[in-house]
Amino acid sequence: MAETIKEERLRWVLPIAEGRTSISEVMKVCPHGKRSVERWLSAYKRGGEQGLEPKSTRPKTNPKETPIGIKEGVVALRKKTKLCALKLHWRLEKQGVRIHERTVGKILKAEGLVRKYRVKRVKYKYLKAALKPGELVEIDVKHVPGLVGGKPYFQYTAIDYASRWRYLRIFEEESTYHSVVFLKDVIARFLYPITGVKTDNHSTFTNRYLGTNRRGDMIVKTPHALDEFCAVNGIAHYLIDPGKPAQNGRVERSHREDQEKLYEHHAFRSLNDLQKGVRRWNMEYNDLEHCGLNGKTPNEALVDYKLISPPNVCA
Repeated sequence: MAETIKEERLRWVLPIAEGRTSISEVMKVCPHGKRSVERWLSAYKRGGEQGLEPKSTRPKTNPKETPIGIKEGVVALRKKTKLCALKLHWRLEKQGVRIHERTVGKILKAEGLVRKYRVKRVKYKYLKAALKPGELVEIDVKHVPGLVGGKPYFQYTAIDYASRWRYLRIFEEESTYHSVVFLKDVIARFLYPITGVKTDNHSTFTNRYLGTNRRGDMIVKTPHALDEFCAVNGIAHYLIDPGKPAQNGRVERSHREDQEKLYEHHAFRSLNDLQKGVRRWNMEYNDLEHCGLNGKTPNEALVDYKLISPPNVCA
């Protein structure tokens, strides 16, 4: 009894090839079709026993296959921008190239440009509400990696919860004074009135949990300068729960973008060089497509919201 396909084919072809019998005689007892036996015999005469090895019937070409030029464009754009498949789909669509995001993902997987594993993170479930631009702005500070010109510097970041519009500014110190100065700068640059800000519990933003200001009844002895500024300007100041940075998720995620796409690829020699690099990157970030905005950029989201509902102008 034949154990492989090649042995089964050889069982019927070999007597014919050696001249011991004919095809017509073999077909009286052979369970296979005559055309198949003739094809196997021809293959045996061309390549011997190796010619009877089964071969894939998969077509060598596909009329619906993505053109090689588009594949190379996807790979090059991925290596240049590190964007995900969905964002690459949006970027290419703006360039006039129509390709499905799943096709982009398959191309990246075939080229080995996807993560081989993902670390499962703890996910917090929060009630999400649709907010207007300026209704909630997340603010945080990122320490610029290493030293620039022998000095440490700090990147203040503000990101609008609704539109993902972001503003960055570099300071030589991380202090309460600079927090107030930065918020004033954000208010002056943002297109809409800011009615709420959210920060962590660092001493540059609050003194609720720190030092001699901490009491059992949680009443703060001396108001923080940032709280006083917010109160005067009608801005609600929200604090995240201690040890829950995920509640400030948008600004934390943007800091990861800063690390991966700015600081890991550029070495700054001076404060002026650092400030120019951060300004360029901030402008580029506000023109990047976001999954949370359905493919729009932060600048486009602000413009579209303005066309739908003009912002209220304070008297």
